[in-house]
Amino acid sequence: MRKLYLLLLYLLFNCTLLIAQSTKLISVNYKQATINEVAADLQTKSGYHFYYDVAQFDSLRVTLQITDKPLELILNQAFANTNYHFAITGAHDVFLTRERQLQPQLAAGYYNNNKASPTAPAGAAVIKDYTADINEKKITKATTENKLYEVGIKTNNIKGGNVTLAGYIRDIKTGEAIIGASIMVAGSKNGIATNQFGYYAITLPKGRNLINIKALGMRDTHRQVIVYSNGSLNIEVQEQVTTLKEVKISADKVANVRSVELGATRLDIKSIKQVPAVFGEADILRVVLTLPGVTSVGEATTGFNVRGGSADQNLILLNESTVYNPAHFFGFFSAFNPDIVKDIALYKSSIPENYGGRLSSVLQVTDREGNKKKFTGSAGIGLLTSRLNIEGPIVKDKTSFIFGGRTTYSDWLLHLLPDDYKHSSASFYDLNLGISHQINDKNNLYFTGYMSHDAFKLNSDTTYSYSNKNAAIKWKHTYNNKLFSLISTGVDDYQYAVSSQANPVDGYKLNFNIRQEYVKTDFTYYLSRKHTLDFGISSLLYNINGGDYTPQGSASLVVPDKLQTERALESAIYLGDKYDVTSKLSFSLGVRYSLYNYLGPHTVYQYAAGQPKTENSLIDSTAYGKGKNIKTYGGPEIRVSGRYNITDDFSVKAGYNTLRQYIHLLSNTTAISPTDVYKLSDPNIKPQYGDQVSMGLYKNFKSNTIETSVEVYYKRLRDYLDYKSGAVLVMNHHIETDVLNTKGKAYGVEFLIRKNVGKLNGWTSYTYSRTFLKQDDPNAGELINQGNYYPANYDKPHNFNLTGNYRFTHRYSISLNLVYSTGKPITLPIAKYEYAGSERVYYSDRNEYRIPNYFRSDFSINIEGNHRVHQLTHNSWTIGVYNLTGRKNAYSTYFTSGGGTINGYQLSIFATAIPFINYNIRF
Repeated sequence: MRKLYLLLLYLLFNCTLLIAQSTKLISVNYKQATINEVAADLQTKSGYHFYYDVAQFDSLRVTLQITDKPLELILNQAFANTNYHFAITGAHDVFLTRERQLQPQLAAGYYNNNKASPTAPAGAAVIKDYTADINEKKITKATTENKLYEVGIKTNNIKGGNVTLAGYIRDIKTGEAIIGASIMVAGSKNGIATNQFGYYAITLPKGRNLINIKALGMRDTHRQVIVYSNGSLNIEVQEQVTTLKEVKISADKVANVRSVELGATRLDIKSIKQVPAVFGEADILRVVLTLPGVTSVGEATTGFNVRGGSADQNLILLNESTVYNPAHFFGFFSAFNPDIVKDIALYKSSIPENYGGRLSSVLQVTDREGNKKKFTGSAGIGLLTSRLNIEGPIVKDKTSFIFGGRTTYSDWLLHLLPDDYKHSSASFYDLNLGISHQINDKNNLYFTGYMSHDAFKLNSDTTYSYSNKNAAIKWKHTYNNKLFSLISTGVDDYQYAVSSQANPVDGYKLNFNIRQEYVKTDFTYYLSRKHTLDFGISSLLYNINGGDYTPQGSASLVVPDKLQTERALESAIYLGDKYDVTSKLSFSLGVRYSLYNYLGPHTVYQYAAGQPKTENSLIDSTAYGKGKNIKTYGGPEIRVSGRYNITDDFSVKAGYNTLRQYIHLLSNTTAISPTDVYKLSDPNIKPQYGDQVSMGLYKNFKSNTIETSVEVYYKRLRDYLDYKSGAVLVMNHHIETDVLNTKGKAYGVEFLIRKNVGKLNGWTSYTYSRTFLKQDDPNAGELINQGNYYPANYDKPHNFNLTGNYRFTHRYSISLNLVYSTGKPITLPIAKYEYAGSERVYYSDRNEYRIPNYFRSDFSINIEGNHRVHQLTHNSWTIGVYNLTGRKNAYSTYFTSGGGTINGYQLSIFATAIPFINYNIRF
């Protein structure tokens, strides 16, 4: 018996020893510690992994000092007399909750219709399958470089294989998404860039990884992660503080070399604000004009031409909404408020397959979402304009807003001009509103609204006015780390009006408007490390009032007139694949199928076959009812590009794309004008079609601080509209009788050198480009230039731009802008003759001559206030001169006859140097 007692005592002693050895004793000393500090400390000391919702513990502070006690006892004392609870599992996981206590075992009958366990404590929430939710619901926020972040379902042994890591890159101060940030896995060529919402998804091996993050204007940083399975990691980065020494960029910042796209340029607002602009206000479209391949027909226009395309062949998007007239104040200002714009992207060649409807380019302007952390604002006062912007959180870290407004007080300047302009007036305003709301980790809602209005008259009673109105709602849903969608719907409206009451008998008002309603669904699926799929559908409904001419005033004898309204539905479906064959070779392969339906109610005119379309050859008409499909056009659009890296900083790219455009701009000018008329394709006017092949070389120097590129392209055009001599475009009920279908070709070469960092930075570009049109259809009734090729109105072979900035100190910098281009083509009278007792002229072939070449230089001095962090406001001044040399650049040349003679004139918009000053304030 004694031996039996001894044996039992021995076993009891060993069991006690084993229990003591298996229970790890911990010492803590907390003083007003937050839950993050407590959990991090206990996780390190115990080896257990903690799960909790930070928002539920934001008011908890722990003061506790304990020596050599088990984890359970420490947590009991930490949460004593509170409504906080904990649950420890056998898998070394700790769940912290508020109000409800978790039962860390599977309930009895869980695998049998999930019946509750009879042994579960009353009121306890049962953890059914917590491991299934960790991957989707727990999102780690990574804010520091020195910490090791764990992602996914933790396991003792990490097996080989790849997983997907996804999340958002945001500004730590404002919560703003960082667009185009580069995420690279150290030691590999594996990398990806964030999308327009700052979202990324990257495939990487399980285990420990070092992730490098780089973004324009932000401090380069990295994060250390250990990845067990698919998971999420949100990363917050800080703004870059520019130093006066040359900044060295590591060898993996080669986005321009490694991206697959050709002819794609992205600029942030900081670069834009350094370019001198007329009257001192940063102008987005003026900066776009300094890029290679982008030209303008002259000053006082914000319409632009890209690679041989007309101004209406550019799709201009503000937060995905179409802006038809992006100009203010005779074209001196663009319609985009620079203080709320985040960045811009211009696609000249590799146009993404989710965009269509235009032949030349896509200009994508994205506004900021608003500060999610605190209320801030900015204001500016200039010689002609003032602006005010406010942003901040509605619900901190979840809902934010941003509001911006601009207006002008320019009449004082017009009254200082010569007598011909003293009775002129001009005004404009624009308003922007954006609201961003995070419903949860998987769902975000966005609302954006824009409204602008312009009104002016030039020493006459005729008043011109036009306005843009845009509203859109977007819903972004994340299904998992690999798949997310963006569903958006909105309304775009552009209208103009011309009115006059100089003579009450002839008083009139002319109205025009275009309204479009759209729905788009875009999906992105990160299929694997080599494949990223983009696919979606869209539908756009056009409603156009082509002209409404009515009497103005009770004394007016004007006969009312109204053109038929037009309706059409443009739909598309697309699929694209970004395919990384190897680390050196990548492709972007896409196809878009667009379908266009011209709809009733409308009356369509028929003309005699084989004869020119004139009112004399009109033989019949057919009336179609509301919603009736009158004519259908459509076809596939190919988007293909490829990139091969010869070295890490040198690549060659090639691409081919086709596009279709179903809407036409009818204009008497080469620039966008408030009296332009838009016309839809119909049975008598075909859609425009274009295809382009391009190739480029991209090389970086000096540790990737200097970017260089050269691109060549060749483009073919078909069914582009030109006009018969003496064409009438306004209030024309048979516009098809005054237009001509042409075919064309455009080709060119573009050079770019860009330095992004250092005291001296900026870029220079040179473009040689030609655009020719041809109308050789004898059945059209009129041959232009005997059916030979002739230069388009916007053909300007040589274009050179230099934009440079030099920063002396943190507070003082200077900026210089140089522009040179060939004069635009014109048609001149080359002979005169006597007929019926007066002088007549004989004109040259169309666009055979040119106005004088264009040259302009701008200079500005930028003075920043002090850089103290804790102060009420931050102020700055911009002082400079536009057209520093005072060159009288010709905008146009024209001829008039009077008194039996013909006189020629040259019009210059800015014929002298224009000083400017702007005061800016941020708060």
